[in-house]
Amino acid sequence: MKIRILLTALLVSTISVSCGESRNKLEDTIYKPLALVSEIKSVQPMTGIVLWTDNPKNNTDAVALEYSYMLYKDIVKSKGVYDWTPLDNLLEAVAARKHHLVLRFRYVYVGDRESAVPQYIRDLPDYEETIGMSEGRETCFLDWRHPELQRFHLEFYRKLAERYNKDKRIAFLQTGFGLWAEYHIYDGPFIMGRTFPSTEFQSQFFRLMDEVFTDLTWSISIDAASEEYSPFIYHPDLLDLNFGVFDDSFMHETHDEYNTTNWNLLDRNRYRKAPAGGEFGYYTKYDQENVLNKNGIHGRTFESEAEKFHITYMIGNDQPKYQSMDRIKAAGMACGYKYQITKFGASSDSVLVEVRNTGVAPIYRDAYITVDGIRSTVSLRKLQPRGVLTVKIPKTTDKPHLTVECDYLLDGQTIEFNANLK
Repeated sequence: MKIRILLTALLVSTISVSCGESRNKLEDTIYKPLALVSEIKSVQPMTGIVLWTDNPKNNTDAVALEYSYMLYKDIVKSKGVYDWTPLDNLLEAVAARKHHLVLRFRYVYVGDRESAVPQYIRDLPDYEETIGMSEGRETCFLDWRHPELQRFHLEFYRKLAERYNKDKRIAFLQTGFGLWAEYHIYDGPFIMGRTFPSTEFQSQFFRLMDEVFTDLTWSISIDAASEEYSPFIYHPDLLDLNFGVFDDSFMHETHDEYNTTNWNLLDRNRYRKAPAGGEFGYYTKYDQENVLNKNGIHGRTFESEAEKFHITYMIGNDQPKYQSMDRIKAAGMACGYKYQITKFGASSDSVLVEVRNTGVAPIYRDAYITVDGIRSTVSLRKLQPRGVLTVKIPKTTDKPHLTVECDYLLDGQTIEFNANLK
């Protein structure tokens, strides 16, 4: 153990976008090239097309992620009393399929006459929810005026972070307000400060999320950029927070208009620090049937849009009805990070590795180039698309073995890489 610690302490890692010619010649002289042949054959962990946890097709390696709503009232029955058993049971079931979870808690669902607010709040005499019509169905909307709902909401996410911030079973956390927590009440009684929280409370909530979720990334809908709902108009510094975005109607016919405008308002480079994701649009059945068509839809292919928006994951629960699992897998492999080893060599005392991210996004958990069990000191989390990372790791054997290690992988998962060095 002492030897392992000493070797790790001696490790030197550097990041480079490009190397000077003289440095390349020097390294080529010092480091004898080693053979390395490898191929990415699977959807990489924490990327790809996402199925719901109750989809009968989710027991497959064509996906690496599953999605579920959760209800606040299922976790909290009484003030200050939390029972996380429903979430833990769900996480165990998803992890048993070697998948990570994309998680979202919600209060309001179209057609639900009761909200998912904990009952103790709903029983308060001065708490008044609103029943309104949404999509032709009676739907319950919250009373965001009430201080206890506001206090509970902040407490809930602080407690969630305390328990799950470093939980390796959760890939991404989505959050928001309004219908399905998708940051809108496009049909129904929208009253800022009552059925939808005030911009001041939204700002308070965002700052809390940025404070408590230091490992697990959190995302909001692109609809948060809308002038109707947005806190960013009044608090533009919120854009500096480390949140990702999701688009719940990705690739519909007029996506280049409202959706893309909101992507731009929330900063298209946001993917550098937090994931870009979403769900295929349900505007028409045609969209769902053809969104993964190899020839594209509305003049676009999924692969081209995944690259354009730096997509890491996309919910496509209905896709097994219309596409083969092989096609779903191929689409998933067009998402997220993808590593290629372009140099692998050894000197008398160290191993040099050059890795490129040929994917469309970075990884959002720490992962490391590792040789014979010794990790680089620089995380691949810093490696952006088209970026290059060069690391030097102490040599301990004559036949160095390279892997990519990440503490957030589930049992049976590996991060693969491409290499053709002979």
